[in-house]
Order: sequence, then C-alpha cells, then structure tokens
Amino acid sequence: MSPAPVLQQVYGEHRARMLAALIRVLGDFELAEDALQDACALALRKWGDTVPDDPVAWLLTAARNSAIDRLRRAQVGREKFARLAGPPGAVSEATDIGADRLLRMGDERLSLIFACCHPALAEDARVALTLQAVAGLTAGQIARMFLVTEPALAQRLVRAKRKIRDAGISLELPADHLLPQRLPGVLAVVYLIFTQGYTTAPDRAGRHAPTQEAIRLGKLVATLMPDEPEALGLVALLLLHDSRAAARYGPDGDVILLADQDRSRWDRAEMAEAIGLLGRALRLGAPGPYQIQAAIAALHAQAPAADRTDWPRIAALYTELLAMAPSPVVALNHAVAVAAANGPEAGLALIDRIDGLDHYHLLHAARADLLRRLGRAASAATAYRRALELATRPADRRFLARRLRDLDLPETR
Repeated sequence: MSPAPVLQQVYGEHRARMLAALIRVLGDFELAEDALQDACALALRKWGDTVPDDPVAWLLTAARNSAIDRLRRAQVGREKFARLAGPPGAVSEATDIGADRLLRMGDERLSLIFACCHPALAEDARVALTLQAVAGLTAGQIARMFLVTEPALAQRLVRAKRKIRDAGISLELPADHLLPQRLPGVLAVVYLIFTQGYTTAPDRAGRHAPTQEAIRLGKLVATLMPDEPEALGLVALLLLHDSRAAARYGPDGDVILLADQDRSRWDRAEMAEAIGLLGRALRLGAPGPYQIQAAIAALHAQAPAADRTDWPRIAALYTELLAMAPSPVVALNHAVAVAAANGPEAGLALIDRIDGLDHYHLLHAARADLLRRLGRAASAATAYRRALELATRPADRRFLARRLRDLDLPETR
C-alpha cells in the first residue's frame, strides 16, 4: 500500500502545527518549510506498508534532522546548529510550542497567526505570510484574494520571510499586553481564511472546511480577548455568512443568488448566536469595519423576504464602511446596495467611478446586471462576457453563461 494517502491526510490535518513547532525552534520560515518538505519526501520513501504510530512526531524528527543537515552543508547558522543538536528531548519540547499558553489559547494555529502578525512587517505581508503558513494557501490563491499578480505576491512572501530571518524577529507568541496591536492583522487573516472557503464549492453537507476553521479560530480570538468589539464583530459576521451555506448552491453545484435562496434552509440558530454577539460588540461602544459588515449581514438575515430587505439602511451602512475602511470592493458593494435602494441608474453611476477592479469579475457581473435591468441588453452582454473571461470558479462561469444566454441576443444563442 502506498504511504501517499496517509501522508496526505497527516500533512493536511497537522501541517500548521508542525510548521509552528519548526518555526519556533528555527526562527526561519524558509528553512522550516524546506525541512518539512524534506521530511514528507523521506516519509514517501520510508513508510511503505508500515506507518509510524505517531506520524507527526516522526515527521518533526525527520524535519529537525533535515534542518541540521541543511545548516551543516551551508556552514551557516552555527548558533542554530548548536541549539538543534542538543539533547533529543528538545524536539518533544518544541512540539509543545509553549504548552501552557497554548492550552489557554486552545490551538497552535492561533499561536502561529499571532506570531506572524509582527508589527515590523507590513500589514499586507503579515496577512499573506499567515495565509500561507497557517491556511496552507499557495501564492496563486493568495494573489487572487489580494487582486495582485502571482509573481508580485511571491516576492512579497519572500521579502517577509527574509526580513524575519535577517532581523531576528521573534516568532513566539507575544506577551498579553502586546496582543491588541497585532489584533487587526489576526482578524484579517481569519476573515481571509473564511473567504477562501466561502468562495469554493461546498462539500456534501453544504459546508466548507476553511470556513469552519476560521469560525473556530475567530471564537478562540474572541475568547482570548473578550473586550475587543471587532473580534466579536468578526465572529458575528462569519456566523451570519455561514448560516446561509446550505442555501447558496443548488443540487448541481450552481450558484443561487441571495434574493433567490430558500430562506427556510438558513441556520436560524447560527443567526441568533451571531446577532447576540453583534449586540455585545456594539454595546462596547467602539464600532469598526467588522461590526458594520455584520450589521449589514444581520439586516439580510432578519428580512422575512428578499423584497422586504431594508436596502436604504444597508446602503447607509456601506457609506459608513466606505468612510472607515475605503476600498474598491467596498465601493462596489455600496453601489449594489444603492442600486437596490434607489434604482439601477444610481448604482451604475457609482460603479462606473470605481478604479482598480477591472480584473475583478464581480464588478463586471454587477455592472452587467444593472445594464440588463435598464434594458440595455447589448451593453449587458459585453459586460457579462468580460466577467466570464475573468471568472475562474466553474459555478460562477456557469451562472454568468446562463445570464448571458438569457439576454436572448442573436450572438448569445
């Protein structure tokens, strides 16, 4: 029997834990990643029909040995070598990664997230680095989330890792009084992990593993920092989005728009939990972007039907969000809300002022929809084609192709 399936499962489940242990010992992202890959390659050759009783410990030991070999061959890192070449017990201690504090926090991944969000790194670098280290995303996946090219994102990751190594930045969990300054980066990472799952096809239960992991991590952050309203707001936002998971796709995997979803399939218990958390956050009196987004999601959740959604209030909340955290994507969402509240012409005028989203398929899809509603079928078809060119997910492409056909123009038949 090939060891590949077992190794794939172990790596998928424990990658972040193992990487966190190695990074803590080595203080070097690139060396830790290379050593873990070496260990996996060795496992493919060595395991055969017999898998170790503790495959995680086996991989950590193999990775440690690989790191020693790499340092020896390069004749650098003498101090690191001396530390790594210590008694065998050092490996088991490293795998605990500060056991007392981690038991209090509940998860090694959360420790690694806080460690990656070091203030010496630029915020975009912190988020990208943590998405790669914790969520296991590739440079290409992260680049699509950031709306940048893959080479540019890869360079950003390389620079961040080398800055950590060359500046001797500590990758240990910071002291409690330093946690608040790292919170914005941590929340951004948790949200992007959720987004990665939310924008991929669901499993048979209608859920996505990354979304559930993000919700779990978000709750750990909120438990660790219960007086931080944005942490509570983020968890509320994630729960509200997740509560609609079962209704977002049809049996064939096709996208179902919010207005067309079967609201009886929404998870009302999850919504109630989210609204309770949002209320706690708002009572703390320090509104922030995640709380505003959660308030918007709550208005959708509380609407008894799509045509009874409070769009004027949603548009007003997006105006607040634009003032607090301006971005082209927020501007697009604001334009869509304005269109729903005041008509497609008003929304289209706002969309046509947005810069920086020409390669974002949702901008062209939203523009196409407003043009369709205005009866401008030829222009709508052009916008749908552009959106179709840019969309990468099969479900999105099927939806856009169907909308294009529904225009019933000669060239779309």
